[in-house]
Amino acid sequence: MTKFTSHCLIIPLIAAALSFSACHRSPTPATKRYPFTGRVVSIDTQSHQAFIYGDDIPGFMDAMAMSYKMKPEETLNHLHPGDSISAEVVTIPADSKNEDAVSDYWLENVKVTGHVDAAPAAANTPHLPNPGDDVPDFSFTNQSGKHISLKQYRGKVLLVTFIYTRCPFPDFCPRMTSNFAEIYKQLGGNPALAGVHLLSLSFDPEHDTPKVLRDYGFSSAHTHNPALFAHWEFAAPAAADLPKIADFFALTIKPEGGLITHNLSTAIIGPDGKIVKWYHGSDWQVSDLKKDATDAGTHKGQ
Repeated sequence: MTKFTSHCLIIPLIAAALSFSACHRSPTPATKRYPFTGRVVSIDTQSHQAFIYGDDIPGFMDAMAMSYKMKPEETLNHLHPGDSISAEVVTIPADSKNEDAVSDYWLENVKVTGHVDAAPAAANTPHLPNPGDDVPDFSFTNQSGKHISLKQYRGKVLLVTFIYTRCPFPDFCPRMTSNFAEIYKQLGGNPALAGVHLLSLSFDPEHDTPKVLRDYGFSSAHTHNPALFAHWEFAAPAAADLPKIADFFALTIKPEGGLITHNLSTAIIGPDGKIVKWYHGSDWQVSDLKKDATDAGTHKGQ
């Protein structure tokens, strides 16, 4: 990865580690606390989270950039991009007796220990897609084996999210895909969404071949009608292009024992090919993207 250290892990590491520990050690979830230091990269007031580059936590996880909730929630009001903080990471593993339970984590006892006027532009600080940024004309191969590029969607509102078809974590790729499926179902009946196109991009090009992506698309949309792909495509880049794509969209990926540890990245790209909104977590709702897409379409000609 270009702007993250090679040892940078990401959000699912916590979910995976805690879920596995719940399965193999104790049937009762146990809260754990770890000392934490890091630097605030951005604040997301909609999801009430901060995107923070955290330092290494020996015995728990390597340095990583990810989103954190705060407790109490009001703590977020006192944080600003560029703040250095100390805190405690509080983690609760999923209850192995409850198949619907999920692990959870947040920051407590947050204290600002320093501040710079802008977030550090160090080599391990991620690039963040900002509204108004021009999106490069990245190329992919879609579920039909056709070569596509982002430039061909000019004039449309493009909703992009990143997944890989083998992802086992319900709150990650399956959730993103489920949300896109819900938006897809509403495209035909909602005039405000006319001209919206969905693009699910895999960061696992070795495994996610056109056939795999095609089958995944049919399964995700609960249909075998090829007309699906006129409005919702599934594609993967060439392996050589993946680092620069991941860098632009603040996507972090790391192979881990046959799976891929990764964060989440979802973007709304306007008809002019510029970023309208970017979400770096899983807390966005279908209604959020619908509103973003509607607003982007409304301003198309302005």
